[in-house]
Amino acid sequence: MRMMRENPIGAWLDELASAAPAPGGGAAAALVAATGAALVEMVVNLTAGRPAYAEHEAHVRQVGARAHALRERAVELAAADAAAFDAVMAAYRLPREAPDRAALIQQATAAAARPPLAVAEVAAELAELAAALPGRSNRTVLSDVGVAASLAAAALESAAVNVEVNLGALTDPGVRDALRTELTAHLDRLPVARQALDAVRRDLG
Repeated sequence: MRMMRENPIGAWLDELASAAPAPGGGAAAALVAATGAALVEMVVNLTAGRPAYAEHEAHVRQVGARAHALRERAVELAAADAAAFDAVMAAYRLPREAPDRAALIQQATAAAARPPLAVAEVAAELAELAAALPGRSNRTVLSDVGVAASLAAAALESAAVNVEVNLGALTDPGVRDALRTELTAHLDRLPVARQALDAVRRDLG
């Protein structure tokens, strides 16, 4: 699989739709997060430098810079998720009589939980960035702030599903519980995205 950055979106979606097991849901969650981050950047770029929003210039530029970093990270994680899944499949393909097969499967499965967990972290921060824009950004693109918040929520929930499917296959309760604790911390920020979207919709209505 080519890196998402090197792949036209149509070709990447064809690959996603194919019978190949990767990319899959984890990479899709990362793409959603990247799209939301790009929307935040767009709103910032349509706000910065405009006299009407001069008092918020420093704030929105900081938001835009962080959104750019999150977009870059999400694109990286899409590829990392596919690679981690391939590693799990490679472990399962080991001969059943291999003495370290079970341990290698567990190691690969725990590692496969990491990319979607990182996507959840990206999405949680993206929600906060979207929430920080209304009232300080260009009102003509307020709906795009709402879409960014909605995508942040979708990316966070989708990433959580991909973490949880790996947690279900882990036998070490210490490893499983540590990963679950991290995920819960990110999911606790989900209401920020919901509230930001609701605020935008009320304002638009």
